[in-house]
Amino acid sequence: MAIRPKLLTEYVGQPHVREQMEIFIQAAKQRGDALDHLLIFGPPGLGKTTLANIVANEMGVNLRTTSGPVLEKAGDLAAMLTNLEPHDVLFIDEIHRLSPVVEEILYPAMEDYQLDIMIGEGPAARSIKLDLPPFTLVGATTRAGSLTSPLRDRFGIVQRLEFYQVADLEHIVSRSANCLGLDLSTDGAHEVARRARGTPRIAKPPAAPRARLCRSTCQRGDQWRSGHAGVGYAERRCGRFRLYGPQAVAGDHRQIYRWPGGVG
Repeated sequence: MAIRPKLLTEYVGQPHVREQMEIFIQAAKQRGDALDHLLIFGPPGLGKTTLANIVANEMGVNLRTTSGPVLEKAGDLAAMLTNLEPHDVLFIDEIHRLSPVVEEILYPAMEDYQLDIMIGEGPAARSIKLDLPPFTLVGATTRAGSLTSPLRDRFGIVQRLEFYQVADLEHIVSRSANCLGLDLSTDGAHEVARRARGTPRIAKPPAAPRARLCRSTCQRGDQWRSGHAGVGYAERRCGRFRLYGPQAVAGDHRQIYRWPGGVG
């Protein structure tokens, strides 16, 4: 079992997103079409990349991944678009950071599955159109308000990810521990989840250091010989990672729940 969910049935939390995406994906598969273009926005660490992977897996297609800052020139995006197969998913993280030149290439690609390319320079320059296979663009951003209206309006599906409930985070933490072969008690998982500020990315990182710690301490034959972590251990470990609980917001160095420039 992988730590990250691969299908919607394994996806924990975000019930409104899961329910809507099940409908959209099922409808696209029944029509035999590519899924409509999808925009995912929300604070960092809530699973935008995970959801893009799930969409590709559910549709049974390839996932091509890039990010806004990487696509510096129109040719960079054109190379990715021309290598897509029918119904593939192209995932662009930080899509709000696309340059205007690259963004303009996306408009006809999203709308008409066509690529406009300029050949030559000056008065002799001419435009040629290349047909693209139907594909799904999945854009992810923490700043939906920074997207231009022409780009934002071309997404047929828009999903906002919300902060997770403690019960959902507890399930995610327990799943991660099981995948790593660790014995984490229910109380221990709850303690980690309670301090994660609604963010899976915060909830999961302590698992890997704990794995190293438990294995090394088990070899030394001390009190963690059994490899079992309860609430007391979780409290100490969270303290070491400076995850002090919901009331200690100012003291937490990982305030990723705040969006630069405001929400959306």
